[in-house]
Amino acid sequence: MKLGVYNAILHDRSLPEALKVIADLGLSAIEINTGGFLPATHVPTMDDILVSDAARDDFLAIFEGTGVSIGGLNCNGNPLHPNAVIGDKHGEDVRRSVRLANRLGQHRVVTMSGLPGGEPGTKYPNWIVNAWNSAYLDVLEYQWEVAAKYWSETDKIAQDNNVHVALELHPQNLVFNPASMRELIERTGATNVGVELDASHLFWQHMDPVAVVKNMGDLVFHSAAKDVRINPHAAIEGALDNSFRRLSADENRTNLGGDEWANEWPKQSAWDFVAVGKGHDANYWAEFLKALYAVDPNMFVIIEHEDTSMGRIEGLEYAAATLKEAAAIAGITTE
Repeated sequence: MKLGVYNAILHDRSLPEALKVIADLGLSAIEINTGGFLPATHVPTMDDILVSDAARDDFLAIFEGTGVSIGGLNCNGNPLHPNAVIGDKHGEDVRRSVRLANRLGQHRVVTMSGLPGGEPGTKYPNWIVNAWNSAYLDVLEYQWEVAAKYWSETDKIAQDNNVHVALELHPQNLVFNPASMRELIERTGATNVGVELDASHLFWQHMDPVAVVKNMGDLVFHSAAKDVRINPHAAIEGALDNSFRRLSADENRTNLGGDEWANEWPKQSAWDFVAVGKGHDANYWAEFLKALYAVDPNMFVIIEHEDTSMGRIEGLEYAAATLKEAAAIAGITTE
């Protein structure tokens, strides 16, 4: 089993500097962002790599002697967004990342299923959370038709490039739990599309990531280690608390494509992303690692650091220490 870091938290420094941080943590892999919501900061020569062996070899040379290898590519975004400015770009980012993975000798691309609008001609995605009304099932049927077309085509591209696409089970996407993952496969017949098991988004939905790994089995291609702390305010507002604040143009905010931006997190939140070990202890993570190991002893488990209460390196250090302790408890050898 290989432990690593998703590089978004290290976009503030060069790729060689990021690799040193990861090596100093005693970890051996880096998952590299290659598009979608975030820029491909650490792969500025992507277009060249796709067509030039020299450019590819120059990029791979950066990793030589570092003790850190590429542990998958990541292009989380919304490839099904009804606004073509966003959807077409994110959709092509996924397919380009698949081709890039092949060029780099990689076999995993992490992304999201995406979320269409509720009907043709709409401007915004529409997430149906609880389809108690028959009209919502009509919306879902339209959305599945959109998703099936894109993912059938993308699965073929993945097959041609010997790459597996791992979808993060992420709310605000059509695929966000085991049932919706299986529906996508049933509708597309996909063989190279499966799951990236990010525990955090399961925690806040009050799901058990260990049980989900066991349920999904061989459909789990890749994993992310990110924790969640459920706060007392969840007893009042619930997990679907929607108390976000729109950030103005003169505030620091992250563009998500087109004219869409990340909002400010609720001040009194029902739950928060925290460093691995801050929401669930090493004993829990040991069970998580054991479940993943049973699926694939060579599984990549990639730390994603989004704990705003901790510094970039501080949070990574805490998460790495927790995972190493968990691996020792589980009796699993990691790299």
